[in-house]
Amino acid sequence: MTSIGGAAPSGMIDWNLAVATATRLVRPGPEVTRSEAREIVAELRRHAKESERHVRAYTRMLPEDSGAHDTPVLVVDRAGWAKANVAGFRQLLTPLLDRMQERRGPGGAVLGNVGGKVTGVELGMLLSFLASRVLGQYETFAPASGDLPGSEAGGRLLLVAPNIVHVERELEVDPHDFRLWVCLHEETHRTQFTAVPWLRDHLEGEIQSFLGATEMDPSTVLERLREAAQSLAGARPEGEEDGRSLVELVQTPEQREVLGRLTAVMSLLEGHADYVMDGVGPEVVPSVAEIREKFQKRRASGAGRLDAALRKLLGLDAKLRQYRDGERFVRAVAGQVGMDGFNRVWTSPNTLPTKAEIARPADWIARVHRLGAAGDGAAPRDPGPSEAQE
Repeated sequence: MTSIGGAAPSGMIDWNLAVATATRLVRPGPEVTRSEAREIVAELRRHAKESERHVRAYTRMLPEDSGAHDTPVLVVDRAGWAKANVAGFRQLLTPLLDRMQERRGPGGAVLGNVGGKVTGVELGMLLSFLASRVLGQYETFAPASGDLPGSEAGGRLLLVAPNIVHVERELEVDPHDFRLWVCLHEETHRTQFTAVPWLRDHLEGEIQSFLGATEMDPSTVLERLREAAQSLAGARPEGEEDGRSLVELVQTPEQREVLGRLTAVMSLLEGHADYVMDGVGPEVVPSVAEIREKFQKRRASGAGRLDAALRKLLGLDAKLRQYRDGERFVRAVAGQVGMDGFNRVWTSPNTLPTKAEIARPADWIARVHRLGAAGDGAAPRDPGPSEAQE
């Protein structure tokens, strides 16, 4: 087996075992003939290219004649998506895992290899679940890979063909319109990171701050996991908030602060993408109204009790709220100060909305537009490490 990133499958997470597990467990996609598959892949690539022009014109974040993106567009199957995300996880988690490795006592290497296999299987199981649900993804922290190429700076656009076909059939919508509609959303993410050079480093800095605040004392970690298990079993500790995800239950206070900032940024990015794809849609996607209505109902309904339970456990319900709250923020700001006024949000980390401002767009407008065109005044929050570097 080819090892991810060229490294041996050892340490606290067996990355190769994660790939093998996800590949083995991932559910097959919808049935298509070989010729149909080729046509679908070709059409998705055409739509991705076409979306670039539409998104640039609508967002005004990049000149329409500024040339092509330097990040690739890859049409993948479910196993390919899982493999790409294992590589992304490894890129982000390696600094934390290295620190934890250094804290091991005698005999830790042997125990670590055993634990690494267990964690590798668990990660693979998680990705096999998610691999059938993601339509597309701008993979911000993609490392260079011979199997799934990315630019040296990281970043590539993934379109998961089997999932797109599955959803368009389930919704009974025009497949050509639906594929373009999905590409508009994902192309907006690619434009965000291309037009805003500091955004990737800022996000990575915040994520590393989140990981750096992880409690590495084994007894503390076990206690938090025990609380999570009790909550999921219905025997939550007295006074514990109901309905919290596993991710929320293992956070330290420092992590919760960082998570608030990350939630605001992700709400902005996802809401902006939804706003753009619906804004561009009426001109280039004839059935956009029908697609949006059916897609929103699908988002809200979920796919059964087990699926709903897993979504809650993994915190995926929060991501759905990010789409909704972020889109409302973008729509409110653009409606009041126009697209150029909204685009001040991309000036610097200090002009990003806080979590509170996502819910109250007028507060962001008052703060940022009071600063003038430069928009470099102090934000009403303590800057994270990546902001301090700006």
